[in-house]
Amino acid sequence: MNTDPIADYLTRIRNGIMAKKKVVDIPASNLKKEMTRILMEKGYILNYKFEDEKNYQGVIKIALKYDPVTGKPAITELQ
Repeated sequence: MNTDPIADYLTRIRNGIMAKKKVVDIPASNLKKEMTRILMEKGYILNYKFEDEKNYQGVIKIALKYDPVTGKPAITELQ
């Protein structure tokens, strides 16, 4: 079974937003780390942290960004 890492990344963010979570955990890869850096640079997420684990690529913890007044997420659509 082949999985699409980009689709998985976007699905985890979408599910986190739908559940109104503050932080989502995503299995890390170099591609996902770069995508996260770009989302932060463009203002779509509040913050992120890479946590490395021994013998494993690690985890990316992404703090989702919401409007403080309306509560609407900064990411409104993922395709």
